[in-house]
Amino acid sequence: MTRKSSARDALVAHGAGFRKALLVWYRVHRRRLPWRESPSPYGTVVSEFMLQQTQVATVLPYFARWMAALPDFAALARAGEPAVLRLWEGLGYYSRARNLHRLALAVSKAGGLPASAAGWEELPGIGPYTAAAVASIAFGEPRACVDGNVVRILARLTRDATPFRDSASASRALAPLAQELLDPATPGDHNQAMMELGATVCLKRGPLCLVCPVRTYCAAWLDGDPADYPRLDKRTVERLSVVRVWCERGGSLLLHRNPPDARRLANLHELPTAEQAGLDPALASGGALIARKTRGITRYRITESIHLARVPKAPSLPGLVWIRIEDLDSVSLSGPHRKWTTQILSGRTPPRNSRPG
Repeated sequence: MTRKSSARDALVAHGAGFRKALLVWYRVHRRRLPWRESPSPYGTVVSEFMLQQTQVATVLPYFARWMAALPDFAALARAGEPAVLRLWEGLGYYSRARNLHRLALAVSKAGGLPASAAGWEELPGIGPYTAAAVASIAFGEPRACVDGNVVRILARLTRDATPFRDSASASRALAPLAQELLDPATPGDHNQAMMELGATVCLKRGPLCLVCPVRTYCAAWLDGDPADYPRLDKRTVERLSVVRVWCERGGSLLLHRNPPDARRLANLHELPTAEQAGLDPALASGGALIARKTRGITRYRITESIHLARVPKAPSLPGLVWIRIEDLDSVSLSGPHRKWTTQILSGRTPPRNSRPG
């Protein structure tokens, strides 16, 4: 018997003690979050969508604003996509907002909510993790959730040295163990406790083992090497450079609107790249530098320089639109571009260029 299987079997054998220790800790130390304090199926769904690849601290103000404007599935179904995107603006990964809107439309058409994870998975934008979270938290179905936090906990508990390709493959491999450990009497609290433990104690770097309520069940803690797990392949970071242009004319700013069928950021506005404005990037980068920003998107590290430019000779190129500066709040910009335009406009007023270059 390998050490991995031995640790796994021992954990399962002591599952009752593990579950009790975890639940007692959670009920005392859990963060008081709005979707927990005033639970509802709709609030659970919205929070789960927002929390995908986004930290709790970032989500909190967006959740409050969203719930005030769209308090239930019916209100969301009645809303237009531009209003939905405007509320989501700044959270990124806008397909989540569109999927949430599509979900509300499907729920409205169906006339009710499914109570099982299998039923939730049939709805737009719902994958296995979200389906398990909603079904267990809102409806008490004994279905385990496995996200990155849970993967980390399970790999450390069992000292699993499997070289996983990524978190998704690790989630699939560890799902049976998560299901075996699940407390069938309180599946919603158990799932939230596991996620809370990973988010606040069993950290990716510098795990707080001395305050962990289940450390005596953890093979990695007993061996003194919890930070070595899980074993995930390191993602190669690709560096990209983008030249964008800042063009003003008569109190309006030139923006580029992504097409409705764009894979990312459909219908959202951004400052145009030099190519989108019909300009040579090498020549455009010779204009006065307004700002230089760096951000990460999935495996890419992108440096974007924004340069002052003359009004392009062909302003009717696809996607180019002039938006009055006073009306910028009425259109949907991607989160970084909303921040950048606000910073630029508040910090300085670039010269107005009215002549084609």
